Amino acid sequence: MEKHYHHLSATDRVTLMFLKRQGHSLRAIARELNRSPSTLTRELRRRTVKGQPYDAEAAVLAARSARLRCRPRRKLVEGTDLHGVVVDMLRNKWSPQQISGTLKAMFPNHPEFQVSHETVYKTIYAQPHGELRKELITCLRQGHTKRRPRAGGVDRRQQIPDLVSIHLRPPEVEERLLPGHWEGDLIKGAFNRSAVGTLVERVSGLVFLAKMDGATATAAVQGFSAALNRVPLEMRQTFTYDQGRELVRHAEITQKTGTAIYFADPHSPWQRAINENTNGLLRQYMPKGTDLSVFSQEELDAFAFQLNTRPRKRLGFKAPLEVFMDLVKRTQDAPSGIH
Repeated sequence: MEKHYHHLSATDRVTLMFLKRQGHSLRAIARELNRSPSTLTRELRRRTVKGQPYDAEAAVLAARSARLRCRPRRKLVEGTDLHGVVVDMLRNKWSPQQISGTLKAMFPNHPEFQVSHETVYKTIYAQPHGELRKELITCLRQGHTKRRPRAGGVDRRQQIPDLVSIHLRPPEVEERLLPGHWEGDLIKGAFNRSAVGTLVERVSGLVFLAKMDGATATAAVQGFSAALNRVPLEMRQTFTYDQGRELVRHAEITQKTGTAIYFADPHSPWQRAINENTNGLLRQYMPKGTDLSVFSQEELDAFAFQLNTRPRKRLGFKAPLEVFMDLVKRTQDAPSGIH
């Protein structure tokens, strides 16, 4: 059984004092308090003044004093010169990172004049509610009224079996020199109750949309497999996705399509930047908060067709569909073994 340690309370100390003066043994007192005898032994050794009986009131005061001494002193205390400098920098729209870096450069040999960016954030949000707190929060880039917790905690997402990292993906995929490499994602609907699968070819920017019955693993297998199988085998080389739990059955997609699947790092949307950008364009047709289940596959195909026939600057103002069809033709006309 897991054990948790709790400090002696004031009531515990009063009980210890009275029972000790009445002549009870430490083991008997420990049973009464549901404590270990060694806990009471340490308490008497630490909190008893030599030559005097144990005093509960004095012990409580000594314990509180010890707790205060063990806490690190705050660096940014209102009224100090350092606090004033930091506030002035914030008012000049400096970010906490810029403040921290500048102070370290100005006072490399004086750590007492240095603060981390986390200390600056904590100081701002620890301010009592008032005009100064509001002013300093508005000086921040984001200006959130509440601070998000920095610790992510334990990752409780479902683990993906046999995951292959994006860092093992062939380097030519990153360079966008060869066709047939795809990025995928889900666009979620209102209250995350509906979803549409998105697929983007990295070289041409061609978009496929897949109607899905929710964001389940079964729906992902069916939707992405059907979408990938709409193109020739030589044009479905790899498929890069985030670590969403809807792709736990990625091996089935590979089996159905012959496409190697790679997974981006957690919280790294820039590793699938083309897909992320495309999702933003698709929100013109499927705004956030929309129930995506109302769209048929035919309507989704119509949305994709509009994007695929729209000229793109990075393609020399050619349309993705035009570029993709040219890539298919060149790939099929290439000699065997050269793609």
